[in-house]
Amino acid sequence: MGGPVNPPAKATARPSLVVVGNGMAGMRTVEELLKLAPELYDITVFGAEPHGNYNRILLSPVLAGEKTVDDIMLHTRDWYAHNGITLHAGDPVVRIDRQARTVQAQSGIEVRYDRLLLATGSTPFIVPVPGHALPGVIGFRDISDVDTMLQAARAHRHAVVIGGGLLGLEAANGLQRQGMDVTVVHMSGALMNQQLDVPASILLKTALEARGLRFLMQAQTAEILGTERVQGVRFADGTSIPADLVVMTAGVRPNIALAQAAGLHCERAIVVDDCLQSYDPRVYAVGECVQHRRATFGLVAPIWEQARVCGAHLAGAGHRRYVQQASATKLKVTGIDLYSAGDIIGGEGSEDLVLRDPRRAIYKRLVVQGSRLAGVVLYGDVQDGPWYFDLIQQRRDISKLRAYLLFGQALCAQAA
Repeated sequence: MGGPVNPPAKATARPSLVVVGNGMAGMRTVEELLKLAPELYDITVFGAEPHGNYNRILLSPVLAGEKTVDDIMLHTRDWYAHNGITLHAGDPVVRIDRQARTVQAQSGIEVRYDRLLLATGSTPFIVPVPGHALPGVIGFRDISDVDTMLQAARAHRHAVVIGGGLLGLEAANGLQRQGMDVTVVHMSGALMNQQLDVPASILLKTALEARGLRFLMQAQTAEILGTERVQGVRFADGTSIPADLVVMTAGVRPNIALAQAAGLHCERAIVVDDCLQSYDPRVYAVGECVQHRRATFGLVAPIWEQARVCGAHLAGAGHRRYVQQASATKLKVTGIDLYSAGDIIGGEGSEDLVLRDPRRAIYKRLVVQGSRLAGVVLYGDVQDGPWYFDLIQQRRDISKLRAYLLFGQALCAQAA
């Protein structure tokens, strides 16, 4: 006689992963998870926008007319279906119950989670001056904002962009390409002052002015004028300019209201550890909504690394740790070459290596700290930017290359 027959094993339900935020950070994390453990979770994604996931970085070329919305889509609805992911697009989560481990969406849908990934991103900082809520005053954050700008360009003439950083200049360029008269208002005396030194900023301003953009530097916005719709902008010195459209690009704020309401530990953003875990071990967070070792994030390179680490931990392969590294910046304005990376300020004991060629509008500045390259600013000739960035990240000893370093990788290779 044989032994007792074991009953067939019951099919156990897979654990549930709920992703709050259908943007680049959250979906890149899901991609990393699927590479390692495609069958591990039942995945549900909630997004505020009524689309699949798209490349937010490429909104500027869409505004400029160089790309279409279809060109910048990263994940269509078919991709979610193919990977067995339930997508609730245009239905943002409004409540998290950490005790019951559920999320509730605006539509009333409620989903239970075993693991929760918050990727709520950031919101544009709208300067809180009188008139800031008038129709025609917007941020530059999503496809809806681009649609609003394109409609304004068809019907109106005067645009004012508040903020002369990377995003503001890309918005100004796009609106001008659409036929608007554009004025950029910036509180600092130098454009892109977070990424550029003064000489590079002057070259950039000169090139953009030659294209027809106007700049008001060291100007403080005091009021948005208008009754039914924006009509102008008044400044602290009493002067004003006409405006049919005002685009606020004066920075962003991590979108943490949902996390705060759920009782998660937040400071400037959702505080996470080296595994991208919040103080609640079931809740992870990635992207512009997180704070890691006091830093917050706005560039794509560190967010991709966060996605790799978080995806691995969700997959149960938690051998990775997130380590902050230098990041690089490029301006997406056709015909203007600009590259910045690392520490462009320098500190005690640092030295600057500088090359200027005004006739060709070329400027290079390398910040050297001891035997290491710490930072780089390039204008006009940026082909060696990634090589310099690699030197910074790898902390390579550049002592033997120092005499040739300004002239790029090819000459350094010959001299080595």
